[in-house]
Amino acid sequence: MKNTAFIKFHEAMGGKIVPFAGFNMPVQFEGVNAEHETVRKGVGVFDVSHMGEIWVKGPKALDFVQWVSSNDASKLTDGKVQYCCFPNGKGGIVDDFLTYRMNTETYLLVVNASNIDKDWAWLNSQNKFGVSLYNASDETSQLAIQGPLALKAMQKLTETPITDMEYYTFKYLTFAGIKDVLLSTTGYTGSGGCEIYFKNEDAAHIWNAVFEAGKEFGIKPIGLAARDTLRLEMGFCLYGHEINDETSPIEAGLGWITKFTDYKNFIDKEYLLNQKNNGVSKKVVGFELIDKGIPRQDYEICDEAGNKIGVVCSGTMSPSLKIPIGTGQVKTEFSKIDTIIYIKVREKLLKAKVVKMPFYKG
Repeated sequence: MKNTAFIKFHEAMGGKIVPFAGFNMPVQFEGVNAEHETVRKGVGVFDVSHMGEIWVKGPKALDFVQWVSSNDASKLTDGKVQYCCFPNGKGGIVDDFLTYRMNTETYLLVVNASNIDKDWAWLNSQNKFGVSLYNASDETSQLAIQGPLALKAMQKLTETPITDMEYYTFKYLTFAGIKDVLLSTTGYTGSGGCEIYFKNEDAAHIWNAVFEAGKEFGIKPIGLAARDTLRLEMGFCLYGHEINDETSPIEAGLGWITKFTDYKNFIDKEYLLNQKNNGVSKKVVGFELIDKGIPRQDYEICDEAGNKIGVVCSGTMSPSLKIPIGTGQVKTEFSKIDTIIYIKVREKLLKAKVVKMPFYKG
């Protein structure tokens, strides 16, 4: 198991350490609900250094990104970020990721921790454009500083204005005295904030500075468990749950990051266009439980007669809404809003209804 540069801080702050995606990571500190509320109302810090960072450089960098990505990277300008996925050539998804455009010949792809090796191999297999690929994952640390007070707190650490930055943009700046820190207004919580990227050797200094700057705002460390409840309340996909090698972006509700413009050719374009035009047999939906219980991944979803119509992708008791929520992949005829479905929990059928996501409206 690998450790991030922050493992000693997690242990010192009482983090419960568990193995995750090949790393020893904190699953929680004071408890999921308390940490969740900290991010929704104040500012919390996630160690996301386990994520992968892959650089794409060269005259044909855009052509390469356009080929491997479902989204249209030609719409990016310098300093902009885009959410995307890699279609896998078989109607599924290799991974979901972020594309950062540095300039016309330089892009940064930020991928999931559990898929770094898989993504690296995939990108190299698709490199018919002669671009330079560099995997910087092991030398890069990343913190997600999230919550409505995050940017206000972090502004104390840089002279560059950040509180007015648009969503999904980034800047290189001097942060806590460290030059060339990449700060982006991204994150997977739905409560605002930023993510910062820097060299491993600067990790301890930056961690201490972040917590000192956030002290007056009640800053706290946040674990993976609250990261999951926060993203689920927003209806954000998580690889291995809502999306995987067998689920297409159209089936997953990611049609909005799948662009079929004439000038853009990409992996699985014709297959996905056919799905868009002619429909799919299964869809990922959000649901709320009406009966008491908590839905969990892989629970069966049934119709009223108990026939299996799908499977739960993610489920939890929503800390913000105080109701059980989940996502599930169901047959398309059961995907309409307000459709009654049933979650099979210990041989009991618990009533639920399909709802529009996000669950949490802020």
